Amino acid sequence: MTLSKQPISRPLPLENGDRVSRQEFERRYAAMPDLKKAELIEGVVYLPAALRYRSHGRPHANIVGWLATYAALTPGIEAADNPTIRLDLDNEPQPDALLRIDEARGGQSRISQDDYVEGAPELIVEIAASSAAYDLYDKKNVYRRNGVQEYIVWSVADRQVSWFSLEEGVYVSQTPDENGIIRSSVFPGLDLNVRALLDGDMAEVLTEVGRGIGTVAHQQFVQRLE
Repeated sequence: MTLSKQPISRPLPLENGDRVSRQEFERRYAAMPDLKKAELIEGVVYLPAALRYRSHGRPHANIVGWLATYAALTPGIEAADNPTIRLDLDNEPQPDALLRIDEARGGQSRISQDDYVEGAPELIVEIAASSAAYDLYDKKNVYRRNGVQEYIVWSVADRQVSWFSLEEGVYVSQTPDENGIIRSSVFPGLDLNVRALLDGDMAEVLTEVGRGIGTVAHQQFVQRLE
């Protein structure tokens, strides 16, 4: 007697708006190798539309360059591009960029055995098409609740950079000084020339990082990390 083979059950593809557990989200995401980005926010699946060059691709590269320059000059600090983060049972975002302190140096996130970020990185950056994007609403609340110390959203169409610092459990908006610069409260020397960034002047953005790296505050920060 020949026994018929049972069909292999394949996970359903992720769809925008699906409500799933984090475990189910990871299982279905892993079964879609051609999918480059998916997020679980408050138990809801978000799949981004195709990303445009001027509204996302180039700004994304500029932000990564800014963070990577700082990390390269600050031992114990790591920058990452587009990593998945396990925050809690209902939230697994995939932010555009992050900066974290290595867990061996006292950082609040860690890298799991299967190579995911677990816990809240110290700083997260998202590139949004406009201020109407969910980055400034549900996702912002998720990051605040999970203890992301600094959160930056660049709303490209609005030419607006929103920088939030966590103070006593509340995100407080930071404004540029008279020179158009915002300075990180977590990473000494990580200074952002907002005017230059919005104008696409990355040479000046990176020059400002160089100035920050040369400060006594940055040198003391590196010593603390060591």
